[in-house]
Order: sequence, then C-alpha cells, then structure tokens
Amino acid sequence: MGIHHHTKDKGDLATAQVQVDLIERGALVLLPMTEHAPFDLVAYLGGEFFRIQVKYRATTRGVLPVHFRSVWSDRHGVHARPMERAEVDVLAIYSPDTRRCYYLNPTDFAASVSLRLAPPRNSQRANVLFAADFMLFPPPPRSSRAADVREVSDGAPQR
Repeated sequence: MGIHHHTKDKGDLATAQVQVDLIERGALVLLPMTEHAPFDLVAYLGGEFFRIQVKYRATTRGVLPVHFRSVWSDRHGVHARPMERAEVDVLAIYSPDTRRCYYLNPTDFAASVSLRLAPPRNSQRANVLFAADFMLFPPPPRSSRAADVREVSDGAPQR
C-alpha cells in the first residue's frame, strides 16, 4: 500500500529535503516565522542571503513540470496567483522520484518550465532543459549555465 501525501505534507517534505540539501552544501538555513512570507526559507551561503520558494514536483513522463505560481484552496474554491519573482531569489524543486533538489533562478523563465530527467526518445538536445543541469546552489544565471556546468559519470553537474 502506497503512502498518500496531503498537499501540505508534500510541501513540508519538500521544504525539509531542501533544508537538508542546503545544510549539506554548507549553508545556514533560516525559517520565516510566518506562513504568509513569499518565500519558504532563506539560505545564507558565502556571505549572501537567498530567499527560496520550495516546490514538490512529481515526474510526469520523465519531466518535472514547474509552474511559477502559488495554488491554494479555501471554502471559496481553488485559487492561483503568479509567483512574486521580485520577492524570491531561488526556486527549489524537490522531486520524490529522484529524491534530489533542483534550483532555478525564477527570473530566467516565463510562466513555467519543464525539466527533463531522461533524454527525449527522439534524441533532441536543442532547447531541452535537463534537470541534472539545475543541481547547483546558488544557481548560475541561465545565460552562463552551458559554460559553467559539465556532466560527470553519475549525471551530477560539477563546477
């Protein structure tokens, strides 16, 4: 029997996994004292603070779909609001399928992005964003990513 995760539980799990990942990278992790902040946590690393919004994303056909919005429900129904990009420095995505964290600059993308976990069946590489290229923290600007990241045998990016 599989474990059913309530939406809030998924968010809590993702936040905990990102905290562990950041601490293992040497960051000091700070938590806001309210649930109404536009970010879920703050990382302090290398003398800089990074406001981080965390998302839990399951794989759909080898892809992690990431939407730059907040969704919640109340007695009036389901609501969605675009992410306040000026109030967040990094978007962290936790994938329960890979048990890894991926980091994006929210200003590098439009309303959504799809990160591929496996190569496409048609072997296309142009304009394909591989999740393994988004494991660095802090994430480099997208324009410099190709020059900054190289693949190693286990698929993890290295600087």
